[in-house]
Amino acid sequence: MKIVRFSVGDTLVMRKPHPCGENKFKVLRSGSDVRIICLSCGRDVTVNRLKLEKNIKQVIPDKPEDKQQER
Repeated sequence: MKIVRFSVGDTLVMRKPHPCGENKFKVLRSGSDVRIICLSCGRDVTVNRLKLEKNIKQVIPDKPEDKQQER
């Protein structure tokens, strides 16, 4: 199985859309369970990492220059 690398703040494009119609989610917490939030309706979901990795189509990394400006 292919390991998908992502971190907190990254945007995940999923294969199947959320019931609201959006297929993009932002990562809030990662670990054995991953907490993501729908970018359309704001629904917060906690998903098993293995199940989530199977459904990821694309990872859009968080912009590193934004993190440097905050400090």
